[in-house]
Order: sequence, then structure tokens, then C-alpha cells
Amino acid sequence: MEVAPGVRRLGPGLVNVYLLEEAGEVTIVDAGAPGYWNDLPAELAAMGRTMEDVRALVLTHAHADHVGFAERLRRERRVPVRVHELDEALARRPGTPNLDERKIRPFALRFIAFALTHGMVRTTPILEVATFGDGATLDVPGAPRVIHVPGHSEGSAVLHVPARDVAFIGDAFATLNVLSGDRGPRLSPFNADIRRAYESLARLDRLEARVALPGHGEPWTGGIAEALRLVRERGVR
Repeated sequence: MEVAPGVRRLGPGLVNVYLLEEAGEVTIVDAGAPGYWNDLPAELAAMGRTMEDVRALVLTHAHADHVGFAERLRRERRVPVRVHELDEALARRPGTPNLDERKIRPFALRFIAFALTHGMVRTTPILEVATFGDGATLDVPGAPRVIHVPGHSEGSAVLHVPARDVAFIGDAFATLNVLSGDRGPRLSPFNADIRRAYESLARLDRLEARVALPGHGEPWTGGIAEALRLVRERGVR
């Protein structure tokens, strides 16, 4: 589905993959669940593109629910995979972060069922990755600018595309808690270091983007500043 001009999303909103098109070429942001591989050609076709037009896969971070089909895309289609330099080791051995919430609510069963039916039980390591650092403007379609926001993972990054007025925020914050079902801007229930993730929000204070595209949940169209206000209002549990 189209979530912003020239940007489409794979998935129902639990685990998101984005397709960013520029001048007939495509950058995939995050690789979600392995099962999305079968949905990728149809979503590309909906934007008038094919697998031949995919030039890069850029990861906001290298947790298991974001690397999904990355290695398959690299191996079968020779599409380079890029990740922040501090998540390079994690990309080669994906894992899951700490769980910050003690209560697991019934909504979590939906996420578990999704994981089971979309191949997320076993994650394939990415054997070759290229890396980037904070502040880089990536030479891929859309030319996203990197903002390092450690905490969710050591190499978590936000990818800002000023020309589209969007920011791919990964799990810097979410608009859906996949365990409780709570909606609206909030920190993820999983983090390597939740306090550091909260502190890293300050790196987004001067970011100007109308649309925030999270790794989990629906697009936020009320501007980054308002999203950050709401995340901070909820604080750190």
C-alpha cells in the first residue's frame, strides 16, 4: 500500500518493509519477515517496478524482525545490503533485544502468530554487508540521510528523505506496541538499552519531516516534533 508519495509498504502494520522509488529505481528499507519475499514482486508491480529495479536494501537496524529476506535478496538478486557500522556484527548474527515490559497481553498472540506464519522463527544471517556512519547521505535511490539513534540497538538509525518529507524511523519509536496493542508514538517494548533509546530522541529534535514511517505500526503524519512530544509524555517505564 502507498504510505507517502513514491513510498509503499509491505505488510499489515505489525512488521513493516518500505519501498522507496526515485527515477525508476528502488531502495528497500528493512526486510521485515522472510515470508514477505513472496509479496515483494506484487508490491513492486503496484508502483510500476520489478525486482530488476531494486538497487539497495538499507536496514534501520539489524534485529531479527528487520533483516527478514535480506540475505536472500543479496544472494539471489545481488542487491547490496547496508547497515550502520555498529550493527554490522548483529547483521551477521541477528538476534532480539531485551524485553522491557513485564506484562504480556493477549494482543501479543497476534504477533506470535504472525511470526510463525511469516518465517520469523529462524533468521538467516547476512553474509555480506556494507556499512555507513552517522550523518552519511547514502548513494542509493532517495538519498536518505543517516541519523544515529542508539539504544534500541547499538547501530539503530533513522533515514531521513527530505525530498519526500518522510523519515524511516525504524524502532527509534513505534506507533504500535506489538505486545499490548497500544497505538500512537511510544518506545518499543524491546530495547538493548531503553534509557539510551529515550535519550537518543534528542537527536531527532531538529528533524523536519511530516511523515514518520515506523518499523511497527501505521505512518505518523502529524510531524516528528509532535510524535516526540507524545513519546516523552509516556516516558520510560
